Amino acid sequence: MLVKKIFKVLCIDGGGIRGVYSSKILEDLEEKFKCNIVNYFDLICGTSTGGLIALALSLKIPAKKITEFYEMNGKKIFPHCNSILAWFKKNVKGGKYDNKELRKALEAVFNKQAIGDSHCLLCIPAYSITDARPYIFKYDHKEGGLTRDNTTKYVDVALATCAAPTYFPLVEIESHNNKQFIDGGVYANNPTFIGYTEALDYFVGPNKEFESLSMLSIASLEVPSGKPTGLKSKRALLDWRKDLVNPYMVGQSYVTDFSMKKLSEKASFDFKYTRIKSTTISADQCHLTTLDNANKEAIDFMKGQGHDQGLVYSKFPEIENFFKEPKMYKLN
Repeated sequence: MLVKKIFKVLCIDGGGIRGVYSSKILEDLEEKFKCNIVNYFDLICGTSTGGLIALALSLKIPAKKITEFYEMNGKKIFPHCNSILAWFKKNVKGGKYDNKELRKALEAVFNKQAIGDSHCLLCIPAYSITDARPYIFKYDHKEGGLTRDNTTKYVDVALATCAAPTYFPLVEIESHNNKQFIDGGVYANNPTFIGYTEALDYFVGPNKEFESLSMLSIASLEVPSGKPTGLKSKRALLDWRKDLVNPYMVGQSYVTDFSMKKLSEKASFDFKYTRIKSTTISADQCHLTTLDNANKEAIDFMKGQGHDQGLVYSKFPEIENFFKEPKMYKLN
């Protein structure tokens, strides 16, 4: 009897230091199923901090080590500073943070490794300012005849996908003719559509290697952000301030999740979609879940939320199904 070949995709949302929530969920899954995540997913996609996690997982770095990365380096990457100074740097001086500490931390993890060293297929969204279009860093798979990204360093890809406007500077990559990139979250904070498209383009369907598609999507923590009616309608940059980033991150993630559910319900082929959502955060907890609050209280809170969600979802049959059999796709 022929075994039905299932192409499995893991997608991880962006969200700054809130990546510790996602890594903690993945840590619990690895613990529950006694495995290394990369051995069970053919393709891993991640945007921004989710891209950092995806890159680390692709090198067989345990999720526990990724959680420790956030704990050890969070305050260095996002140093607390006076609010007036932070506002000035973010809106006038050229970005709230430089990326020197982030680069140093990434170099300690990734050294000189490049995309070609990955143990799985990869899709890491960024946006090319030079070309004014989305750019997805990929493992150069044979199905696409790609010869583009395998020599690109992990550090450069991670910096590019994490370069959130107003937070971090543009990232220039020498191996890509010095093109400049910013955070892929400007169009794909939830990268599930990226993974879905990649799977159908090259791997799943008639005359392709795989008959079925299963996708697991990991959300970031979502902060309550609704506003009362009667707000000032004419809003300049000063009026928007921190509210400028959240709408496109949450809105894009929500629409992607909704659309993927509909696609899975109406699919003409065997397609299963599962999303591990954000826990519910109260208004009093919002200050602990901002993109750049990396103090111990915030880290501990986000880890706790991730652990709770990991324990709950690891018992779901649809989650267990991802870990019944190792991935089947063989790299070049």
